[in-house]
Amino acid sequence: MSTYVYGIARSTHPSPPEQLGGVGDPPRPVRVLRQGRLMALVSDAPEALRPKRRDLLAHQHVLREAGAEGTVLPLRFGGLSPDDETLATVLAEREDHYLERLQALDGKSEYNVKASHDEQLVLRRVLADDPALRAMAEANRSRGETSHEGKLELGERIANAVRVREAQDADLVRAALNGAAEEVSAGPQSPGWLTNLSFLVDREQSAGFVNAVEAVREEQPHLVLTVTGPLPPYSFVE
Repeated sequence: MSTYVYGIARSTHPSPPEQLGGVGDPPRPVRVLRQGRLMALVSDAPEALRPKRRDLLAHQHVLREAGAEGTVLPLRFGGLSPDDETLATVLAEREDHYLERLQALDGKSEYNVKASHDEQLVLRRVLADDPALRAMAEANRSRGETSHEGKLELGERIANAVRVREAQDADLVRAALNGAAEEVSAGPQSPGWLTNLSFLVDREQSAGFVNAVEAVREEQPHLVLTVTGPLPPYSFVE
């Protein structure tokens, strides 16, 4: 039977409660696999594991319970090892690396920030920033009727200006929040987002990070920021 892995911690980390259940239906009991100066939180892996809501929540719950007792390197949902022996070998081979990561993540959480544009407000912003483009739009509006070619030209110029603004604002968000975090990691891009960033934040400085986010919202009202956190530092575990 395969071994499901939730996270990695120092060998001195407290063991989870005996009744702690993990993924699977019925939930597989969570147990500890110790190797040298490390331990892994594991359970037997259920057959045909799928990212069902119950199992996703169970994975998060195990990490939340363990993280309350100290630093844990969280694995994302679906981490499998062929068996306990293979996992123990990996822990032994990469012991120094995992210990370095544990030290780097002590007392820290992850905040994910995604940014997008308010379409109406960013349009006003690009027109305000480009007098020539604003004059062209006002001229078209004052004439009432505009040729098809004129509308296409105006639309293309506005679209280009918005694309330039997207790149500028992605850099702006990173620069504005970087100083309030220990590390930053870029996540996968998807349609609709200017940027998708994860920030590693000292728990004692979390209020400062939240304040930095609010400052960006106030200073750049055309930006829509979606913040998720605090989270286990998934993005900072290799």
